[in-house]
Amino acid sequence: MSRKLAVIAIGGNSLIKHRDKQSVEDQYLALCETMEHIADVIEQGWQVLITHGNGPQVGFIMLRSEIARSVAGLHIVPLVSCVADTQGAIGYQIQQALDNVLRRRGLAEKAGRTVSLVTQVRVDIADPGFTDPDKFVGEFYAEDQIPGLREQHPDWILKPDADRGWRRVVPSPKPCEIIELDAVRSLLGAGFNVVAVGGGGIPVVRMPEGLFGVDAVIDKDLASSLLANQLGADLLAISTGVRNVALNYGTPMQRPLRGVPVSEMERYLAEGHFPAGSMGPKIRAAVDFIRKGGTEVVITSPEFLNAALTQGVGTHITRE
Repeated sequence: MSRKLAVIAIGGNSLIKHRDKQSVEDQYLALCETMEHIADVIEQGWQVLITHGNGPQVGFIMLRSEIARSVAGLHIVPLVSCVADTQGAIGYQIQQALDNVLRRRGLAEKAGRTVSLVTQVRVDIADPGFTDPDKFVGEFYAEDQIPGLREQHPDWILKPDADRGWRRVVPSPKPCEIIELDAVRSLLGAGFNVVAVGGGGIPVVRMPEGLFGVDAVIDKDLASSLLANQLGADLLAISTGVRNVALNYGTPMQRPLRGVPVSEMERYLAEGHFPAGSMGPKIRAAVDFIRKGGTEVVITSPEFLNAALTQGVGTHITRE
């Protein structure tokens, strides 16, 4: 009998437990912790497809690229290639860490191996995100650096990021199509646990000559939601830094949400409870999944994933 499928989206920031623990080795150890929790889900009989964020990791590559350019005159790594690089590196760490956990628990044969897939996601070149880029990426710059940056990178758009300095902004278009969907289906059908659409996927546009990469950032939760719908997943689980989504977060009126029908969550979203820079994209992805045929979304922190499925912990968004 086939296993139920859970698409589990983990954040790029979850790989970094502390600002002093940012090395590749530190990130791998953090991933090992998360894979223990995902192995708990697999042990319950689920097959998993894991997606992941990559914001900090892309930032690190961009910074190294800038330093290499200024010191050694090497070429800049395009943003689209940074996304591809992180898909490979983080995917490798996830598949190794999860397979090691499953092997140690004696589940390797029953649960299947894990494989990561470099995944392209098509976006629409007419998406409004391309005309008004607003996704901050990379490092902060002082105001006196801006003229030099604009001379070095005439195609960059730079904007002030609150009071912290200037940063590059890039488009954040909506995902339209998972290019490697058939490969994902084949791997799942063969019994693999799969890592895909890392960082929201490598953004590409379709032209008469074929597919071409573009410098943009696709929201990984929206891409995860799209993929979960197209695979007919039984569950979309979005990991975050808190046990429950809450109304009036960070105020004396804070109230955790547990079981919520999708229409109620849509109302809270419209009322402005979930800012675009924090919980908003996760809630939008959850609503999209349910409205396009999905059954249930769980939002919680990684250590509560198992309890979310067995004891109802976390925030559960369901149909009416």
